[in-house]
Amino acid sequence: MMNKKIKPFVGSCLLAASLIFPAMQSAQAAEKLTLAHAFPSEHIFHLTSTTFMDELKKEGADINVDYHPGGSLGDWASIFEQSMEGVVPMTMSFGSSEFDSRLDLTFMSYIVSDWDEAFKAYGPKGQMTEVYNDILGEMDLVVLGIVPTGFGSIVMRKGNQSEPTNFPTDSKGIKIRVPAIQVGIERFKSFGFNPVAIPLSELYTALQLGTVDASGIQTASDVWLIRDVVESYVLTKDYFEHAFWVVNKSWLEKLSEEDRQKLFAASEATMIKIWDEAQAVDENFLEKVEQSGIKIVKLSDEESAKAKQLAYANEWPFMAKSLGPKIMDVLRNIAGLN
Repeated sequence: MMNKKIKPFVGSCLLAASLIFPAMQSAQAAEKLTLAHAFPSEHIFHLTSTTFMDELKKEGADINVDYHPGGSLGDWASIFEQSMEGVVPMTMSFGSSEFDSRLDLTFMSYIVSDWDEAFKAYGPKGQMTEVYNDILGEMDLVVLGIVPTGFGSIVMRKGNQSEPTNFPTDSKGIKIRVPAIQVGIERFKSFGFNPVAIPLSELYTALQLGTVDASGIQTASDVWLIRDVVESYVLTKDYFEHAFWVVNKSWLEKLSEEDRQKLFAASEATMIKIWDEAQAVDENFLEKVEQSGIKIVKLSDEESAKAKQLAYANEWPFMAKSLGPKIMDVLRNIAGLN
């Protein structure tokens, strides 16, 4: 028989355990979601991440977000790969042909020409989300949204007074830095430049030393970071820079249906807010660039139309080889070429 002094003590322990155990079960029930990207707090990825976490709380999803910005879990390519493997279930990243040659379409020129067109194509429920889902779905990823960062144009190095706008006539002989992607090389060759593939990490020094005369594929926020070595900013607006916000498909499918729908609702609300902010952010950076003393050079309507025709005649057929007719039909429809 249990000792009378021990019996109340055991009863108290059992009561305490009965109160603690459900709380432990509840804590364990919350799904952990690691969200990581490689960019600083000033980048739109951080705003997207914090907005999503706020929206997820509003939805009451039983998901705890473990947030790692600024590359604390690796560079953007390694985090993207970890998302494919489900190690880091969620990230925001740019496309790379390293994972699939079709992802170079993120760098394709003149799919859209202004923010209204960009929103229709890349914004919530836009056609491009479906295109990217078809590609990234093969990597066990689901696209939650396309994050806009702005239109890319050309910078001329400090001290270089050239202002090429009439392609390919006044761009001949100009060495221009491009990322190590063939689609960029094809574009600027068709524009009349001499493209040189240089990593982003070496761009500042290349402009500073005169290794190249110019750099393509530069958004206003990019230009702001290298403003000390830039003379002018030629607004070709030849491509619309954007990134993917993805979640691992296998991880997503393990969620309860209720939490999955709450995550989708939170991501949709996030993308609506981000698109409302993105254009203002891009325009603010352009204003800061101009105020820093960099000359802003605009193409005339005729010059812009000529640049588009060069891209459509040269770059687009090159990309069609990897993208295939289905995706190209979507792109032509968006660009009004059908």
